[in-house]
Amino acid sequence: MLQKIGDAFASRRWLTYILFGALAFIFAAWGAYGVATLQFTSSTDAAKVNGETIPYTEIRQAWLQQQADWQQRFGGDMPAAVKSQLEDQLLEQFIRDVLMAQHTRSLGYRVSDTEIEEAVREEPAFQLEGKYSPDVAKMRLQQAGLTPEAFEDDLRQSLRAGQLQVGIRDSDFLTQAESARLSSLQNEEREIQYVVLPAAKFASSTPPDDKSVQAYYDAHKSEFMTPEFVHLQYAELELSQVTSQVQVADSDLHDYYDKHKSQYVVPERRRARHILIAVSQTRDDAAALKRADEVLAKLKAGTSFEALAKQYSDDSGSASQGGDLGWADRSTFVGPFADAVFSMKVNEIRGPVKTQYGYHIIQLEGIEPGQVKTFDEARAQIEPIVRRNEATDRFGDIQEQVQQQLDNGTPTLEGLAKSFGLQLGEVAQFDRGTGGAPLGNSRDLQDAAFSDPVVGEHRIGGPVMIGNDRMVLVRALDHHMPAPKPLAQVRDTIVAALRKEQADAAAVAAAQAAVHQLESGTAFDSVAQHLGVTGEPPHFVGRTDPSVPTQIRGVVFESPKPSKGKPVFQAIALDTGGAALLAVTDVKEGTAPVDPQLQTSLLQQQATAYGTEAANDYVEQLRLTAKVKKNLQVFEQ
Repeated sequence: MLQKIGDAFASRRWLTYILFGALAFIFAAWGAYGVATLQFTSSTDAAKVNGETIPYTEIRQAWLQQQADWQQRFGGDMPAAVKSQLEDQLLEQFIRDVLMAQHTRSLGYRVSDTEIEEAVREEPAFQLEGKYSPDVAKMRLQQAGLTPEAFEDDLRQSLRAGQLQVGIRDSDFLTQAESARLSSLQNEEREIQYVVLPAAKFASSTPPDDKSVQAYYDAHKSEFMTPEFVHLQYAELELSQVTSQVQVADSDLHDYYDKHKSQYVVPERRRARHILIAVSQTRDDAAALKRADEVLAKLKAGTSFEALAKQYSDDSGSASQGGDLGWADRSTFVGPFADAVFSMKVNEIRGPVKTQYGYHIIQLEGIEPGQVKTFDEARAQIEPIVRRNEATDRFGDIQEQVQQQLDNGTPTLEGLAKSFGLQLGEVAQFDRGTGGAPLGNSRDLQDAAFSDPVVGEHRIGGPVMIGNDRMVLVRALDHHMPAPKPLAQVRDTIVAALRKEQADAAAVAAAQAAVHQLESGTAFDSVAQHLGVTGEPPHFVGRTDPSVPTQIRGVVFESPKPSKGKPVFQAIALDTGGAALLAVTDVKEGTAPVDPQLQTSLLQQQATAYGTEAANDYVEQLRLTAKVKKNLQVFEQ
């Protein structure tokens, strides 16, 4: 493998795990330390890293955030082995974050308040239309369940880790000889010939026997489990229901208008014409200015503005209209143009005015003063706002009253529905991880539906807010734990899997037998013909040649180099099923780029790649030497 580029510090944990959904995990073993589960005296600890604990709540929140997404990818419950691996990888990432925080603190890395402020302002999640917005930042943090202080601590930790990473990465380098050798390897080409042996070609017409089906079922029972689910009764209230019942008084509308009158100002509008002389690849700035001065002179000599606009303006949208831009407020125009138009008198001509588009000659034709809409004019805008505000207050009051009744007594779901106008319904199967229609897969709702009070004590769960406008209460009518599906129900799936296994094995066996034939001197085309498949004639391919399947291309460049007149033959079990028969017959050494700038650029890229890998290795060394105890049982709590 020439290049293995990773970045253990690239993402901030609060964003990746909490705010923006599932992690893109790489299925790779962490090593022996990544599979051990140790017993803890406290179930609230997910891990201990050099004596520092990782709270259960952090891991649990991150896991719940991504669990539903993974289950959706698998079309239901994840296979037990995959689930365990994902859980362990999540815990390992938290462990590495803590190790980096400990290590950077011990080395004296510091991040100033100014750097924190700059990082906050540059965070894309906190921006609206490319600019930092305090309101958006506040909303995002609330969605993530983070206080500003907690976010600042996490950000400071991330920036310290970044300082260490950059220091390690930028200290790595390659010599010209090393770079030339890498370029040679990267640009190397190999002559190959291959054929694919589809599994279907080797499928047996004899179905698997009952004993084989039973054995497969017993060995893979965890893959045929029903999901854990509850049969739910629910009661819900939507904000729209409350809104439809609100009657708004005229006095409330007038009060809102008086308090927010500034929002109903109609800005001043002006009507102007312009002639644009654009700066372009065929006309530089000086030539554009000269042309604009010439047009302005014609205008002053008496030629009509409309005629000159049609003849000379490069603004195709307005030129045919004699340069007319219609009525528009100041925000419609770019800065210098707006400054000119809104400082002119009616019938005044001004120019040339320069903007990023070129040079403009402007004529002002009219002014429409700004004004405040009257109450009657603004009423249609005000009424839905006031109605929704009132409904939101009522909605919040109902939520509080429902909570009080649940805290102070044992009401029934039907009684609460009748008292507060809630809509009753049932979900026959509400799955852990994926939820169920019409309630969806809200994580908060899943936590409530599968909580001990609901499934164990048969109490009402909630109220849970789904979004900002839907309140839900739930009661479990029945609770079903995961159980193996009956063999009869999954038999067809097992038969298909066994047929595929048999066909894949037969294809690989045929490819392996073909390798022996090739090594004994039989021509490749003859062997392929005997197998009933065809392929392309021998041809050279590079490491990134998209015409060759990725798996086959990987084997091509990992195989030994063929000696002259002695090809290398291989049988490949394809990940997608079936097999491939490969012959590597020649090697063409690559060359470094001749262009010095390109060579320098590649040298920098290679050094960065090696430096990044060195930074990753640094973290792995920290992990290997750390005292870590893990409690994987936290995922079952």
